[in-house]
Amino acid sequence: MRGEAKAIRLAHMIHAAAKIQAAGGVRTLSFDATAPLQLSNGENLAPLTIAFETYGALNLDRSNTVLVCHGLLHDQFVASPNPVTGRPAWWPRIVGPGRPIDTNRFFVVCANVLGGSMGTTGPASLASDHQPYGLRFPSITVADMVRAQAMLIEALGVETLFLVIGAGLGGMQALNWASAYPRRVFACATIASAARQPAQSIALSELGRQAIMADPDWRSGGYAAHGVRPSKGLAVARMAAQVASLSEAGVRTRVEAAARRERFRFDTDISGAGVGFVERFDANSYLYISRAADSFDLAADFGGRLANAFQGGATRHAVFAFSSDWRYPPEESRTLAHALIASGSDAAYVEIDSPEGHDAHLGEQPEFEAALTGFIDSAAAARQLSLLGGAS
Repeated sequence: MRGEAKAIRLAHMIHAAAKIQAAGGVRTLSFDATAPLQLSNGENLAPLTIAFETYGALNLDRSNTVLVCHGLLHDQFVASPNPVTGRPAWWPRIVGPGRPIDTNRFFVVCANVLGGSMGTTGPASLASDHQPYGLRFPSITVADMVRAQAMLIEALGVETLFLVIGAGLGGMQALNWASAYPRRVFACATIASAARQPAQSIALSELGRQAIMADPDWRSGGYAAHGVRPSKGLAVARMAAQVASLSEAGVRTRVEAAARRERFRFDTDISGAGVGFVERFDANSYLYISRAADSFDLAADFGGRLANAFQGGATRHAVFAFSSDWRYPPEESRTLAHALIASGSDAAYVEIDSPEGHDAHLGEQPEFEAALTGFIDSAAAARQLSLLGGAS
């Protein structure tokens, strides 16, 4: 009871310290110095701003909230166009009216991660001296991202989450939510992710970071003061991330196409928005967020045994993997599923046969969509949420 009372007092403090604003189509919630974010390295970060987007409506008993956690290259605009860049929603097949995460049924929240560059406090934000943090921004972890999201959720008046879902880095956040807040998360869907960053993903992330830092315009992280951007280095970092998101067959196809054109590079710009990415994404944010993903190892905090991270929790889990994903291979997801079962959790593992690599979760995958819908509907029935549209 004493712990619950402390949590309630903290939630009231966070709510009182928060202020919602909107500018340029980006909604933010700011916390003043009375509600600092406690970081894993022992530092406090204040003031703190979290940019977020919501879809659908909160039901009467506030039990239908879904938190979508985004990956390395995405932002909070999961189901609507980005008003800053004009880019379309990045997960419209999954989030929206009539979709697996039906915004007629659920109140959906998606926040730009801590350290991000779409409105949330990060390296490009102004420090107390009114200059960008740059490399003075404190080191961050996935757990710090989740604690910032928890502050947002509490300030929005939501005590429990029906579902936390994410892919890649977003899946890491979802797992951390289920481990750190087991009584606040009813269901968790982890997609094409892992409980520890795979070595090949670390290697490609390091390649991207080195490319950024080797760009003369990086200026030791102080490029903003010089009015320049390390665009070439950031473009290479994006390319490395995109290559990792292809399947082996996809990589070979592009190499062969480049050879036929007698080119020394192949086209990785799947979305056709390469220039837009370099313009909208802060290079230092890439350094901080990718390093946070690379340092994620959920078992390390639990004696090296992953099952211990979920021991005693009541969260329902679904783990999804794609057969051709070599950024987060299916064996990583199977390891996670085994640990969840060993912990006594209610867990299911679904492997989708797809040639689309890691990015399969973003495209048309009927088998994945059907399995995800089944998991969500089953969890909704268990929580006695309406299977029909409209708040209940």
